[in-house]
Amino acid sequence: MRKQAAALQGAFGAALRFMSASNDYFAGVDIGSTMTKVVILGGGKEYPLIKLTGPEHRKLANRVMEEALALAGIAFSEVAYIVATGYGRINVPFADRQFTEITCHAKGLASVLPSARTVVDIGGQDSKGIRLENGKVVDFVMNDKCAAGTGRFLEIIADALGVPLDKLGELSLTAEKPAAIGNMCTVFAEQEVVSQLAGGESVPNLIAGIHQAIAGRIFALVSKLKIKPEVAITGGGAKNIGLVKALESKFGCPVLIPREPLLTGALGAALMAQEICENAAKTGAALVRKPRQLGEASFFS
Repeated sequence: MRKQAAALQGAFGAALRFMSASNDYFAGVDIGSTMTKVVILGGGKEYPLIKLTGPEHRKLANRVMEEALALAGIAFSEVAYIVATGYGRINVPFADRQFTEITCHAKGLASVLPSARTVVDIGGQDSKGIRLENGKVVDFVMNDKCAAGTGRFLEIIADALGVPLDKLGELSLTAEKPAAIGNMCTVFAEQEVVSQLAGGESVPNLIAGIHQAIAGRIFALVSKLKIKPEVAITGGGAKNIGLVKALESKFGCPVLIPREPLLTGALGAALMAQEICENAAKTGAALVRKPRQLGEASFFS
């Protein structure tokens, strides 16, 4: 059975041990292809927010930040430092620094699941594996050239089967025998699923077969890292119980899942922001910050 990470407070309370005693606030903004996440840390508390990215995410990161500030009950001027990460990190004009999602996922996951050494992140448009040693990235692999093994792939299959995306995992657990899926190209896999459905194959069996095929593809990708336990799953795919079960079968061990697997990148970004500030305070280095102004990103000025 998979192991759900326990939290001391909120979505990922274990991260609070990294909090300083100051009254400063630190923010992480993770703009993914599907979801935008913000985490604000400060005052011994965390304030997480998850929103759909939407087609206008490049311009409207400011709106999500405004909501996060309202949730925390603070003014923008009270945020000491902001780090952006994810697919759209360069489109956060008010961020003081940007870091890759690999760096931030590792940082965030190490704070809530310090025993994890292999991380599988299943996002909307890509999947990746990260190997950690002592909370640091030692290697990583990424599938960002093909939709197979991503949330988008599952969305397309769910549409083809007429099943809500959030019901795929539950339905797959009722399968009698997972269907054999021979093609993982998104277009052809969709056609194969529709063809098997027309031929009388059950929906649960088809979903279970898709989960096994995705798990096999992800396992092959992550195996390039020389997998070491414990294994943790993050991203939207971690919320699909059927996919997690298929991955556990491939990895041959239980997997760890953070309390909120969508937030590890944003949490890591917020922790990076705090670390930058603390290092600057220790060394006396100048801390360069962007003006605390919330506005839409501009691409043509």
